[in-house]
Amino acid sequence: MDCIVFDLDGTLVDSEQACNRALLDLLPDLTDDLAAMTERNRGRRFALIRAEIETRLGRTLPADFEPAYRARLAEIFGQELRAMPGAHEMLAALELPICVASSGPSAKIRHALELTGLAGFFGERLFSSYDIGSWKPDPGLFLHAAERMGFAPAGCLVVEDSAVGVAAGMAAGMRVVHYLPAGGEAAPGATAIGDLRELVGLVSATADRPQRPA
Repeated sequence: MDCIVFDLDGTLVDSEQACNRALLDLLPDLTDDLAAMTERNRGRRFALIRAEIETRLGRTLPADFEPAYRARLAEIFGQELRAMPGAHEMLAALELPICVASSGPSAKIRHALELTGLAGFFGERLFSSYDIGSWKPDPGLFLHAAERMGFAPAGCLVVEDSAVGVAAGMAAGMRVVHYLPAGGEAAPGATAIGDLRELVGLVSATADRPQRPA
């Protein structure tokens, strides 16, 4: 194994409910249950979520809805965003090159990592779907991350919490770890973990891994 590619929301940072609560805060006529909405939208592209909401509400959301949503989300992040349990310990113990590949905008990725104290582990090795116009479950983002990191897809391991992310990793020809902190079964072909610290032992069990460059 040469490199580990991490998803962000729900994998490194505990942000999935916050992302959906920001939508509910701005759309009081949307009476969804937060938990159900969070599961339905996990890992999905914002444009698809918006289109579905417009269909359900029977109206077009205003042109400035996404900026308003991003601003509200940033406020919630500033108040309560935390790293997922074990994230700091896991990242500190890994000795492989690592990066983040997220469907969110670059500004959101950086903000989340800085707020949770994880930014130092990744530096500039941050890749966004918005930068290349490819969203999960398409494998384009993970393939882009592998290319930028300088490794073949077959040598990369993806860590994902969402079904669309797992599908993207599989389609990219990468090994996939399905992070399921609430329990459950991994998607076919993926390896399940319930605690991020389990990843350290999983990686250690693989042979011939290079050391992270200084």
